[in-house]
Amino acid sequence: MAQSEAEGGLELTLTETFEGLIESYRQMTMPLERYLFFILIPAIAFFVLSTIAALLLDLSLMIRAPIPLLGFLAMVSALFYPKILLSQRKRELNNRFHLMITHMTVLATTKIDRMEVFRTLAKEDEYGELAMEMHRIVQLVDTWNQSLDDACRRRAKEVPSDAFSDFLDRLAYTLGAGQSLEDYLLSEQEQIIQHYTTVYRSALDSLEVMKDLYLSMILSMTFALVFAVVLPVLTGTNPTMTVGAVIVMYIFVQTGFYLAIRSMAPYDPVWFHPEEYPSPVEERLDRSVYAGVGLSGVLLLITLGGMFGVSPISLSDIFFFLDSVPLPFYAVVPITPMIIPGIVFRQEEQKIKGRDDEFPSFIRALGATEGAKQSTTGQVLRTLRKKDFGSLSPNIDDLYKRLNMRIEPSSAWRFFTADCRSYLIQTFSEMYLIGREMGGSPKQLGELIAANMNQVMQLRQKRKQATTTMVGLLYGITAASTFAFFIGLQVVNILAGMSLDLNAGSRLDVNSLINTSVYNIPLIEFLLVVIIMFSAMLSALMIRTIDGGHKGNTYMHFVLLAWIGGITGSFTKWLVTQFLQI
Repeated sequence: MAQSEAEGGLELTLTETFEGLIESYRQMTMPLERYLFFILIPAIAFFVLSTIAALLLDLSLMIRAPIPLLGFLAMVSALFYPKILLSQRKRELNNRFHLMITHMTVLATTKIDRMEVFRTLAKEDEYGELAMEMHRIVQLVDTWNQSLDDACRRRAKEVPSDAFSDFLDRLAYTLGAGQSLEDYLLSEQEQIIQHYTTVYRSALDSLEVMKDLYLSMILSMTFALVFAVVLPVLTGTNPTMTVGAVIVMYIFVQTGFYLAIRSMAPYDPVWFHPEEYPSPVEERLDRSVYAGVGLSGVLLLITLGGMFGVSPISLSDIFFFLDSVPLPFYAVVPITPMIIPGIVFRQEEQKIKGRDDEFPSFIRALGATEGAKQSTTGQVLRTLRKKDFGSLSPNIDDLYKRLNMRIEPSSAWRFFTADCRSYLIQTFSEMYLIGREMGGSPKQLGELIAANMNQVMQLRQKRKQATTTMVGLLYGITAASTFAFFIGLQVVNILAGMSLDLNAGSRLDVNSLINTSVYNIPLIEFLLVVIIMFSAMLSALMIRTIDGGHKGNTYMHFVLLAWIGGITGSFTKWLVTQFLQI
């Protein structure tokens, strides 16, 4: 009975997967012929060629086995490519859904025509796929003379996002029943915020699961790499090939987890990158990058010049207190100056987060005061700028000065958002500005925007906790895996020296028991340094993805993780030598 139920459940799951795949092919925006000739057929050909290569190559099974698996992975990815595209489209719709609904509500409160609300949102390129859906609704109304509720109902059947589809369905029913757009959107605000909170928290929970899976997989790959280094001592196989094969698998596993974390992380950018309104912050960031890249270039020349004997200065001169420079230091020293832009970007990001914390209080106070005094923003800021809004106070003062200098309000606000550099401040400030220009109630606008932003800030606190946990995990596992790598390497290195000593004074051929002649210790150590650097880079990218901050934060974590790996590896070699050397 239980077996038949399990078989029935499996059959149902397979049926749903097949139907979902067929539906993704139906909704694919790419022409079918283009998909077949440029994606599917080349992927199948690659799988066939990789299988033939695995059968013909004269290599060990451990090395040949991953070759057809790579081709099979490419073919399966090509088959599910339309499903991946549909999933990306759904993700784009969900990412900015709450922001677009808030923007729509702001526009609806200004008493403008409801079709103008949709036309305005259709021109907002920032909303991406959501703006495209608004444009399709406008086309159905303007070009095909459909009613707004029929257009919404029709698009609700086509969009892949369940949340957006439900919203359009309810909107169509409400508009058909004669309710105003403003009343409907105001009543939907709490539900939209709750949905956004649920999606955000579920994404963070998924990251927690991925963290545990990542830990177990990396520990397994670490043991596999240690065995690949040590076991050839007994078997006599080529350790360079086995270590290289495990390193390729290690890279694939880490890359796969990075891509999975990237797809699961909630969309909540911190930074705003203005193009038309530069700020002094941009100059400081650029100078830090130039300094980091320049110094890294100088250290790279010193490192390479010292290795080849063409530079008057070498790493041996820098690390004069060491008998010899460990090999990992040749990799980590040239990238060390990149910590300069990493620290600068992190400092600026902390300031942005401080401004985000203060903005809800500022926009609520601004809206309430404007509504009570029935005056302009400039007159209200004359007194409001004297209040303490933390790190946002200098930006508020600059906004007042620009408005007082008779600069156009839209330009003054955009300079304000450019100086703040915050994505949320830019988005909600734009909503407030447009709402005020169209005659909306400032008090209602301020309360609406502050409520939405406060909810986002609460969710960011949970994201910060998840990031802190992930940082501790990645730093710890970097040190632990490097420790294991170099223990195995140094044990083999010491065994190689011992076998030579024993052979010198004994008739017993120790090499028949301990196969150390197959080892190229410097090459294997070089491969281990490569995997340490690659792991540090991907770990830094994971931290940045979970944190949602600027890409420049990657520099700091990359340098620190690389140094942790380099120091741990060098210390492990020294420690094992002290304990095992005879």
